[in-house]
Amino acid sequence: MLHHLGPPARFTFLAILLVLSAAADATPFELHSDVVYGHKMGMALTYDVLDPLDGNGAGVAFMVSGGWVSTWFEPRLMVERVGALAQLLERGYTLYLVRHGSSPMFKVPDAVVDVRRAIAHIRQHADGYGVDPDRLGVFGGSAGGHLALMLGAASESEIGEWGNGSESRVAAVVAAYPPVDLQQWVGPNDRFPALEFSSELADDVSPLLFVTADDAPTLLLHGSADRL
Repeated sequence: MLHHLGPPARFTFLAILLVLSAAADATPFELHSDVVYGHKMGMALTYDVLDPLDGNGAGVAFMVSGGWVSTWFEPRLMVERVGALAQLLERGYTLYLVRHGSSPMFKVPDAVVDVRRAIAHIRQHADGYGVDPDRLGVFGGSAGGHLALMLGAASESEIGEWGNGSESRVAAVVAAYPPVDLQQWVGPNDRFPALEFSSELADDVSPLLFVTADDAPTLLLHGSADRL
């Protein structure tokens, strides 16, 4: 399946698998596939809900993103391969696998708008899955980590209809090896076409510039050998 991904997305997804370890023992859960949280250019924006049978009332949104490419994977396969997902389910967390519009058609600012819209939709419908909307965390790696940080820190950024973060706030963030300042990255880019957008928008999608004391509690994970 991974050979269908471009090099950045394939590399990032494999790195996530290695960093987050092998899956824990399978935990029974109810799967709600392809929940539509919006539309753009005639296409549906979706997330999957993995609802453990013995939920604890809290939820975690996983940003399915590598190089700002949001590739579909069969949810049960993701649980088998990504240890963190299995461990969260085992502890009773309801999981939301969030996808956004992908590059090269859509760029980083588009992805930020999409995931904010997704979180707003999740919060609005959380009760249906037994989740307290104020107990919703978010995590991701690389580009997914960047999007997680945008949800946790950049609540005042105004990008499109969903710029106001009041309805897309989260209670906690975990970001593995995320880019935090895109100011020097924006422009022509063969490896990451999602970065090909106006430099005037770079500040608006650089979570480092939005850090304030009232941000969601955040855990950052970086490796000392990560040259990228």
